[in-house]
Amino acid sequence: MKVDSSDSVDRTRFSRVPSEFLTPAEVEAIRGLLWTSFGEGDEGMTEVDWRHALGGAHFLLELDGEVVAHAAVVERELQIGGRSLRTGYVEAVATALHWRADGLGSQLMREVDTYIRDRFELGALGTGRRRFYERLGWVAWQGPSSVRTPDVTRRTPDEDGNILILRTPRSPELDLAAPISCDWRPGDVW
Repeated sequence: MKVDSSDSVDRTRFSRVPSEFLTPAEVEAIRGLLWTSFGEGDEGMTEVDWRHALGGAHFLLELDGEVVAHAAVVERELQIGGRSLRTGYVEAVATALHWRADGLGSQLMREVDTYIRDRFELGALGTGRRRFYERLGWVAWQGPSSVRTPDVTRRTPDEDGNILILRTPRSPELDLAAPISCDWRPGDVW
């Protein structure tokens, strides 16, 4: 089931599409945008990164029929100070190179933020581009980060300072200096 809204004045169309309802053309457009935006290889976009973006909702912003911005929200369980929180985790955020700094990414993220606030206890993402998200109301987590495996919880110190959260109406009182952990997954855990 797709949710669409159009604005004929600025030629943009926003849609929210569950992964299982993406058309082959939409998948191809999103993948092209992501690989062009991030490049390939260990530091760029990988197939594992793409799989992290599946299983939730995809947010597409089209301009004159071309996908120019994308983000995905998948459900994850984060633990903060030992408390489990149902979290809308943001993945695969990209804006076409020739449309950056035109506000399209911010427009798309406002839709993502509304979706998270309406459905989850918390929003979260991992990024090296904190300023973009912080100006939209996201807050950097100050406490130590870890990943939970079936056997042990292992620190992820390289992620400290790069995890951002978005409070929602369902968020409990949060101590930003408390330990935060995510569930294990292949590839980048955060």
